[in-house]
Amino acid sequence: MSALKRASSRKAEERSSSSSSGPDKSQIRPSVRKTKSKFATWWKWLTILTLTLFTVFCVVLLWDYLHEDDFKEVLVRQAEVVEGRFFEVPCSKDYENYKRFAGCTPTKCGRAVKDTVVNREEAERMLRIAKKGLSFGGSDGGASILDLHSGALSMGKQFVNIYRYFGEQIKEIFDEEDFTLYSDVRWRIQRVIAETFGIDSTRLHLTKPTFFSRMNSTAAKTMHDEYWHPHIDKVTYGSFDYTSLLYLSDYRTDFGGGRFVFVDELANRTVEPRIGRVSFFTSGSENLHYVEKVEWGTRYAITVSFSCDPAHAIEDPSLP
Repeated sequence: MSALKRASSRKAEERSSSSSSGPDKSQIRPSVRKTKSKFATWWKWLTILTLTLFTVFCVVLLWDYLHEDDFKEVLVRQAEVVEGRFFEVPCSKDYENYKRFAGCTPTKCGRAVKDTVVNREEAERMLRIAKKGLSFGGSDGGASILDLHSGALSMGKQFVNIYRYFGEQIKEIFDEEDFTLYSDVRWRIQRVIAETFGIDSTRLHLTKPTFFSRMNSTAAKTMHDEYWHPHIDKVTYGSFDYTSLLYLSDYRTDFGGGRFVFVDELANRTVEPRIGRVSFFTSGSENLHYVEKVEWGTRYAITVSFSCDPAHAIEDPSLP
């Protein structure tokens, strides 16, 4: 056989071998198309899933924003330390329905916040007073009170008088220093209210109810536990002319929720509690307000109320 024929024969054999041992392109193409189709389907569903998750994320963020702020403007944040911040609002006509007292009945109305009336150490001592008293009782619901003036203490679904209920044992719960601090703090609050609203502090009188409060996320059992309803102090308690709160725990550190909310026409305005912070305001319908439900933790505060009417004055509490 000639060399030319042998070369030709080898090439034919190589083509034959390549054809028999190599992949069939007619078989490869459907497999590739099938793989590409699966990839396209997978990518399509991944895209849909990603867009769905992104949409859900955006909705959750929007809902959280609206739920958290509920169209609220934060007047004072917990992290701030304010020497004095005042927000004036027009006085309501509520005071016209009561006897007016010159030099005291509100003619300048609003709400204020001050973080320098009570220092942190004093606030923590006030908190210990509240905890000592409330440890002997507490509401079955989420809101408990301790009124050292009347002796009222939440217990289950009712109230007891701690001075009668515990008798001489009360002296093992509280001491004279507790009551001295209590009196000193309330006098300081009284003076800063008078100074802020331009009234005569001697014409301002401590009134009832003035009390410690403890709030948590436990479901309400009675109407006394439902602290979150908007209300007007002057309507609820006719004697009130000025209301104050001394906060004894920190928002977002000791509890969640539980902010103090002023309900205004255009937006609700909030005060975030800070231990030692004093928030005070005129008690008429110009300051409709509520406390948000506590979502977790425990919120402590003391409400200190004042009247211009000496007939509604109460004395500072003391050990029996």
